[in-house]
Amino acid sequence: MRAVRNVLFIMCDQLRADHLSCAGHPHLKTPNIDALARRGVLFPRAYVQSAVCGPSRMSFYTGRYMFSHGATWNRVPLSVREKTIGDYLRPAGMRVALAGKTHVLPDLDGLERYGIEAGSAFATLLRQGGFEELDRYDGHSPPGGESGYPAFLRRHGYRADDPWSEFVIAADGPDGETLSGWHMRNARLPARVQEAHSETAYMTDQALRFIEAQGDKPWFLHLSYVKPHWPYMAPAPYHALYGPQDCLVPNRSAAELEDQHPVLAAYRQHEESVSFSRPDGPATVRPTYMGLIAQIDDHLGRLFAAMERLGRFDDTLIVFTADHGDFLGDHWLGEKEIFYEEAVRVPFILVDPDPAAAAARGTVDRRFVEGVDVLPTVLDALGLPPARHLIEGRSLLPLTRPGAAAPAWRDAVFSELDYAFREARRLLGRHPRDCRAFMVRTERWKYVWWLDFPPQLFDLVEDPHEMADRGRDPGYAQVRDEMQARLFDWMRGRKTRVTVDDAYVEARTASHKKHGIFFGVW
Repeated sequence: MRAVRNVLFIMCDQLRADHLSCAGHPHLKTPNIDALARRGVLFPRAYVQSAVCGPSRMSFYTGRYMFSHGATWNRVPLSVREKTIGDYLRPAGMRVALAGKTHVLPDLDGLERYGIEAGSAFATLLRQGGFEELDRYDGHSPPGGESGYPAFLRRHGYRADDPWSEFVIAADGPDGETLSGWHMRNARLPARVQEAHSETAYMTDQALRFIEAQGDKPWFLHLSYVKPHWPYMAPAPYHALYGPQDCLVPNRSAAELEDQHPVLAAYRQHEESVSFSRPDGPATVRPTYMGLIAQIDDHLGRLFAAMERLGRFDDTLIVFTADHGDFLGDHWLGEKEIFYEEAVRVPFILVDPDPAAAAARGTVDRRFVEGVDVLPTVLDALGLPPARHLIEGRSLLPLTRPGAAAPAWRDAVFSELDYAFREARRLLGRHPRDCRAFMVRTERWKYVWWLDFPPQLFDLVEDPHEMADRGRDPGYAQVRDEMQARLFDWMRGRKTRVTVDDAYVEARTASHKKHGIFFGVW
């Protein structure tokens, strides 16, 4: 009998890999996440397939790289042809639920083309990315409708047409005025919402109720926090837990602004990069960012205590990760997207309750992990077909269960970017079709290929902070050629035959004579 019956997939939004105490942050305390790492395996070299919310999440949900699933930006729908976690697990009798954010946009053209009736249960699932939404809240814009989080806020006395903007991401000014959290200068002030009614507290409550109600029925829960993503506004006391003295020193140098790569120069003109490049930018925002992480950790402590009481740690596979990081002023940038470590590397903890994983618990595994590995790991843990003709990631269970034969593991990770929707495209005079970039990272090298622009190359052994771009240095031409060849080898291995599996191909190989077809006979 398999030990894994349930899956808890926890994702934070815009959480950097270096902002956990178990990852080495010198001041930020995350005791509950640290305890989770002691129950499982911490993978410090986990990478997302795109450092943008939507495409990264679609890679987690489909097990496919960004240009394979095609949802290349937050405003690009995921095609109805793509199978997500729910499509794999529901036929096995699992309830697949969401509490929080997905960033899934419905493929309305696809639904109309295939005649899928609006309002039907099937159409609803497709619109929701295959999740049963306990309460979906993508954050970063006012929640719509009269149900879920907005209704919750109004029931608790937050009277406003838009209680999210007026209370959750707002603070009281010195003269009684309401100050917006959209303005980064206000990040050090406490939000007007009580902590118990904040986004993180509310969504943890939804997860708790779901897990407690399931009893012994198998379930998959995606608990997806919208924090510590901007607007950087935390409720008391979390707004004041840390100060500038507790923050990591910004990873940037004046030399980076000399002879800049054209795309980076354009990104550094974005408003968020200009604001974070101020001397007081990181010092104003980073303490609140850390407080939001501490708040998540405290509420995960509530969730983990309930799981302990219910015995769910004994039969639940747990994944803890993020959809991408946050520059917070590093490299003179705000937001994410660009392929520096601060954006593409994410925290990743895997807790495998199977007895075969006992020897690996509490260890740190420095092998490369990718976001596309989550879905195949879940399928493997539940004993479900691996769908190798579709899924481009790999199960991590051979790494958590050392008794199994050690597999030959990947020696590189990959990420992609479509920056067509960003102001950088206009600053560079680019057509929307011509805004593609690809990254390959090995043990030593990171290579970034930009369409129609010079590549970038970083020596991560000699230059771990990625300060010296060797993309145009003639002394590194051979390395660039080797890394471009590695990138091409990966690209040509994309899984594009998605309507039939390998068994179908095997059964029909060279079978034309069985069907009365005798071409080429003498």
